[in-house]
Amino acid sequence: MKYDGYAKRQTELDREVSEARGRYIFDNFDFGSLIGLTTEVKEKLVRIKPVSLGQASRISGVTPAAISILMINLKKQGYL
Repeated sequence: MKYDGYAKRQTELDREVSEARGRYIFDNFDFGSLIGLTTEVKEKLVRIKPVSLGQASRISGVTPAAISILMINLKKQGYL
């Protein structure tokens, strides 16, 4: 009961990430400007430049939390 709200939010976020995995990221997206990611993850995203969230999720060291942050930032900037 205590964590029910959190569990529902997490389930909804997981569903959104699953749906967005196939969506493409435009070439001009600046991965280095993302807020909330570790420097290591930013560097990997800048170096590899994934074309989709699915590809980004398969990069070694990029966590599910980082994918969620990436998706949220893509939505805010109008890419998704």
